[in-house]
Amino acid sequence: MLDIKFIRENVEAVKKNCVDRGVKCDVDRLVALDKERIKLLQEVEELKSMKNSLNDLIKSAADQNERKEIIDKGKEVKTKLEIKEPELKSVKEEFEKLLLAVPNMTHPDSPIGRTDEDNVEIEVYGEIPKFSFSAKNHEEIMKKLDLADFERAAKVSGSKFYYLKNEGALLELALVNFAMEKLFQKGFVPVITPDLARNSVIEGIGFSPRGEESQIYNVENTDLSLVGTAEITMGGYHMDEVLPEEELPKKYVALSHCFRTEAGAYGKHSSGLYRVHQFTKVEMFAYAKPEESEKLHEELKNIEIEIFRDLGIPFRVVDICTGDLGGPAYRKYDLEAYMVSKGGWGEVTSTSNTTDYQARRLNVKVQRADGTREFAHLLNGTAIAVSRALIAVIENYQQEDGSVLIPEVLRKWMPGGLEIISSKK
Repeated sequence: MLDIKFIRENVEAVKKNCVDRGVKCDVDRLVALDKERIKLLQEVEELKSMKNSLNDLIKSAADQNERKEIIDKGKEVKTKLEIKEPELKSVKEEFEKLLLAVPNMTHPDSPIGRTDEDNVEIEVYGEIPKFSFSAKNHEEIMKKLDLADFERAAKVSGSKFYYLKNEGALLELALVNFAMEKLFQKGFVPVITPDLARNSVIEGIGFSPRGEESQIYNVENTDLSLVGTAEITMGGYHMDEVLPEEELPKKYVALSHCFRTEAGAYGKHSSGLYRVHQFTKVEMFAYAKPEESEKLHEELKNIEIEIFRDLGIPFRVVDICTGDLGGPAYRKYDLEAYMVSKGGWGEVTSTSNTTDYQARRLNVKVQRADGTREFAHLLNGTAIAVSRALIAVIENYQQEDGSVLIPEVLRKWMPGGLEIISSKK
């Protein structure tokens, strides 16, 4: 969340930012509630102080008349408290709800726009393949090579689930190992995270764990939900901690399963593996000093570029526009790979600098050498989202005879250094 002090001092800038992002938020109402909250808080504190003082006076009362007078005053104070405390609670609840709805401020270089069509292409890598045959989509290829089973997964778990089989299963492991090794060599601490998190942590990261807008699976009768990304569990890793500045940045590479309801995401380009309810992801996550977060954000973006260049996949980098950013992000880059099934570009990774927006909710601070403290900056970036990476590999490396070449960097992780996936018939 944003600092309420910042909002008070920059009301018009915050309002404009909400407009640029397409977020409906009554900032004027928020500021008015803030004033009312402070006023009521002062009144309640004064009444509580008065109540305590009267309790002390009762003990030292000289006679019954004085004692009765003090008790009567105490009853008046109690009555006022019974009115003011519910008022304060109501104002605080509305204030906090509105405050959480205000998005992060936006990097001045982020393009202004409403939808992904307004995102700006900034780099392109590789050549889009020119097939001398009728190229197939990954779903058709995977079925023919017996790499996945979508029908039995639908029978067992419902639509948008899948079994990976044979070399398809091995390719997932190869992609995970490839990404984990690369990030480990770059100094990232490898972590395997829980697949569940408390709803308070999910809210702290900036996701809505409940309600119509939620993409989160909840566990009934608990305060736990399945995570949609290791960004959630790694953001909560140092929750309520103070990190010495000499230990920053802290850089992690985390492996988790990801669960998303993908409500309403059933368009013609979402078949197969593109939009699924469960997938494996290797996620980069970092805690940084505020003055270093923009530089670190570029580093995460460049690692994503390196990963997909190593895989030999044609892709582009896009600077995400204001309306497509998501609440916590100050700036965000996506990598979009060429996909036959989409007839163009499809998102495979993203990296965001959330500045202190998530850290403020999660209470993660930096301890400076002079003893002062401030909120840390939190960053995240996809190394490999396996389902999307599989699409890019299978569709771009397909051969005329129906086989699929395995990218050279993955072969060390395939049994016997397997180079090609061929039909089993």
